[in-house]
Amino acid sequence: MLRRVRGIALEMLAFAGVTITLPLLLLVAGVVDLALWVRRRKPWVGVRLVAMLWWFLLGEMRGIATIFAIGIAARGRDSTTRRARIYRLRQRWAAMHLGGVRRLFGLRFELEGLDDAGPGPVLIFMRHASIVDNMLPDAIVGRAHGLGLRFIIKRELQLLPTIDIGGRWVPTVFVRRASSDPEAELAEVRKLAIDLGSDEGVLVYPEGTRHTAAKLARAQATIAERQPEIAPLAARLHHVLPPRLGGPLALLESARGVDVVFCGHVGFDGFERVRDIWAGGLVGSAVRVRFWRHPAATIPTDRDARITWLYEQWQILDDWIGTHREGTVVASDAQSLTGATA
Repeated sequence: MLRRVRGIALEMLAFAGVTITLPLLLLVAGVVDLALWVRRRKPWVGVRLVAMLWWFLLGEMRGIATIFAIGIAARGRDSTTRRARIYRLRQRWAAMHLGGVRRLFGLRFELEGLDDAGPGPVLIFMRHASIVDNMLPDAIVGRAHGLGLRFIIKRELQLLPTIDIGGRWVPTVFVRRASSDPEAELAEVRKLAIDLGSDEGVLVYPEGTRHTAAKLARAQATIAERQPEIAPLAARLHHVLPPRLGGPLALLESARGVDVVFCGHVGFDGFERVRDIWAGGLVGSAVRVRFWRHPAATIPTDRDARITWLYEQWQILDDWIGTHREGTVVASDAQSLTGATA
C-alpha cells in the first residue's frame, strides 16, 4: 500500500509539474534541438521527449482514475466483469502510449500474420528489444482480437501504479531477475495457463531481458558451461537471446492443448534506455512486426523434444530478424497501427 500511495503521489506531482512548466520545457528543448540540428543535422529529439513525457504522465493519470472507477464499481470484489474491464483498460492504456510514440517520432509500422495471433486461448512468446516494445502485446494483439493477456513481467514494473494495481486484478506474475526461489515462481507461472478463456492469452518474453550483443555473448558462454547439450542451438542465434527455458516450458506443460504464437519485430532494436532514444535513431524508423502460430497438436509433449522445438522456432524468428533488420522499408500500411493506437 505504501508503494502504491507513493507511486501515485509522485506521478501526480510529476504531471502537475510538467504541465505547469511545459511551455518552458518545450522552449529549452527547442533551443537545444535547434543548436544540434545546425551543428550536425541531428533530428529534433528533445522536443519529442518532453512531449512524450507529458503524454505518458497524462496516460498514467487517466489509467489511475479509471482503475479507481473500476474498483468502486466492483466494490472491491474480484469478478469476471472487473477482470474484463482491466483488460480493456490496459489495451487502451498501451495503445495511448504507443500511439504517442508513433506520432511524435514518425514511426511507420507493418504487421504480418496478425490474424494468426488470435483467437484465444493462446500462449504468446515475444522477443524483447527495447523500452518501447512492452506496449506491443496489448496495443496490437489485445485490441485486434479482444484478448485479455496474462503477463509474466519483472517486479521493477511495480513502480508504475497502473501496472502495480491493475496487474493484481488480473492474473499476472511479477518475477525477480535473480530469484532465490525459482520453483515457487514457476509454480505461479503454471497457474497463469489454467482456465484460459477463448478471449484470453498468456504473454511471456522468453529472453527475460532486452537483447544486446554483450548479453548474447554472456548467455551463450553460460549455456556452453552449464547446458552443453543445447549449446550448439544457442550458438546459432545472432539477433535474439537464447530463450530461458523455465517459464516457457512451465507454460507449455500447464497449457497443453493451447496454440502457441511467436512474435518477432525489427525497428526497436538498440533503444534500451532514454539516452539511446536521445541519439535520434528512433525518429522516422520503420517497424515491422511478424506473428507465427503453431497449433497445439504440432507441439511435442516430451521435454527434450520441446526444448529442441522451442529453439527451432526461436531460430526462425532470429533468421527473420536478420533478414529484415537492416534497411527495412515499409511499402504499405495496409495493416498499420493507425486504428490500433488511436
